Amino acid sequence: MTQQGVRWSAEQVLALAPDAASRKAGGKLGAAGPWSEAGSTDEGTVWGLCKGSGSKPYQTVVDIADASGPAYKCSCPSRKFPCKHALGLLLLWAGGDGAVPQAEPPEWAEQWLEGRRKRAEQKRTEGGSGSPSGSADPEAARRRAERRAEKVTAGATELEQRLADLLRGGLAGAEQAGYGLWEETAARMVDAQASGLAARVRELGAIPSSGPGWPVRLLEECALLHLLDQGWLHRERLPEDLAATVRSRIGLPASPEGTPIRDRWLVLAQYDTADTRLTTRRIWLYGADSTRTALLLSYGAGGRAPELALPVGLTVEAEVSSYPGAGQLRASLGERFAAPVPTSIRPPGMTTAQAAARYGEALRDDPWLDSVPVTLERVIPTPDGESWQLADAGTDTALPLTPTARSRPGLWKLVALSGGEPVKVFGECGHRGFTPLAAWPQGTGEAVALC
Repeated sequence: MTQQGVRWSAEQVLALAPDAASRKAGGKLGAAGPWSEAGSTDEGTVWGLCKGSGSKPYQTVVDIADASGPAYKCSCPSRKFPCKHALGLLLLWAGGDGAVPQAEPPEWAEQWLEGRRKRAEQKRTEGGSGSPSGSADPEAARRRAERRAEKVTAGATELEQRLADLLRGGLAGAEQAGYGLWEETAARMVDAQASGLAARVRELGAIPSSGPGWPVRLLEECALLHLLDQGWLHRERLPEDLAATVRSRIGLPASPEGTPIRDRWLVLAQYDTADTRLTTRRIWLYGADSTRTALLLSYGAGGRAPELALPVGLTVEAEVSSYPGAGQLRASLGERFAAPVPTSIRPPGMTTAQAAARYGEALRDDPWLDSVPVTLERVIPTPDGESWQLADAGTDTALPLTPTARSRPGLWKLVALSGGEPVKVFGECGHRGFTPLAAWPQGTGEAVALC
């Protein structure tokens, strides 16, 4: 169900976009011009026909009320979810100016909705049938896990030798060898089924060309990689939580465990990172009752956008299950009990000094952690030479922004939102600085996505 009369803001709609290009294209379709026969229901269905380059308009329908999250269907050939037409339709609906009136769904939209209802009912029936899940042969699964562990051990041992050769020959050799050295090593780690090691090795390859001071950065990353290698090779000596973290960093699969936490989860931020192989979507949640912060990960291969998308600034009543590991924030989104709704909930904030201390404490549990999620209370974006920082309004401390944050348009949205006044900012704090992901103006304003 959805709350009658509740509409999303344009910011919340655009936060669903799979990338900047879709956000821009969807924004151009948020006016009535290209649309015809648009309509909506109190139950949360929105539909319309969008004029395209062909003779037939694209049929676009969105179900925002489904407890499993917003769902989209469009007859356009785009492989992105949501496509620009779905974003444009939602923007038209969010405007609330009568361009999307109340009506009965047309047959083509009703057929899609009915299909979704049938699949949901079938899933519930199968879920309650008591059928076993997981491997039908635990012994075979154990043998597969042992064989993979042997491959990872061989890969970690080989990587240790390559790191020793690099240091023995001097770091200057890394610059002369170029990226090929690291790509070949990463391929060996892929063969060893250690995807986490492969990813970290590929990152090493970009360091020699990263500017002044690269030898120090390369040595630091080599030390962390050596530490991860040693953690795996001596994992039986580690506390179970730390051993689980090592397995996760190596790239071994894991499943959520423990009792799911049902809460009203505020969607703090959502953003994608991509390489040539995979698009990774990160969604940060904050539990209103549990006060826990959770990270959802979703993946899209072959240039496809990840399917999971939640509107920033709304709350979702749902169950969330945590993954094993020391200080692990990654979680799995389980059953959702209602559609996302607006909220006045905000996470509690802290000072910039407390945020830096929080990251330091987290490193004790996970030495390979790049950053931790924190909410800064009453900070002001301030120029710092050629860079920017977030300065505490009540103290003389500040956090520098990361190079990534300085290159995003979200920085200027934050500066405009602040106008020189303190704002509350959620983001990621790590050894490279702070990356703002969402902000709230003083008072009761909605969250503004910055990524």
